[in-house]
Amino acid sequence: MFTPIEIPFGCKMLFNIVDLKDEYTIEDVELLLGEMCNIVKNNYGDDNGGFIGGQVFKNDGFISAKGSVQDPNKAENKRIDQNLGDLVIVTYWQSFEQHEASHADKLFNDKFSQLAVYCNNTFEVGYSMLWQGTPEH
Repeated sequence: MFTPIEIPFGCKMLFNIVDLKDEYTIEDVELLLGEMCNIVKNNYGDDNGGFIGGQVFKNDGFISAKGSVQDPNKAENKRIDQNLGDLVIVTYWQSFEQHEASHADKLFNDKFSQLAVYCNNTFEVGYSMLWQGTPEH
């Protein structure tokens, strides 16, 4: 469950932002997230299912001023919003179509719809990998 993952070049990455309703905390959805992630790992993790690996991150509330082109502290910067999400779920897939098929499956959809009850908003954006690397030693 907490082992490192290897991401093959050319995969698809799905970035899902989860914005919890004010009355809920990460602890309220932790077990549900774990169940949801296990369903993906155990049911879609072959060549047919296309799941490669995934990660869940909590928002720590910081914005890198050094890593931002625009000043993240300016009120007019509408693209930087720390209220955007409490969690992100990052998953890697062989194809976007396989990802979509997993979400259409009743097994996954039942758990995901339970998570949605706790959310103001959740949306998922897909990306194609263009580069990856590690430090040379």
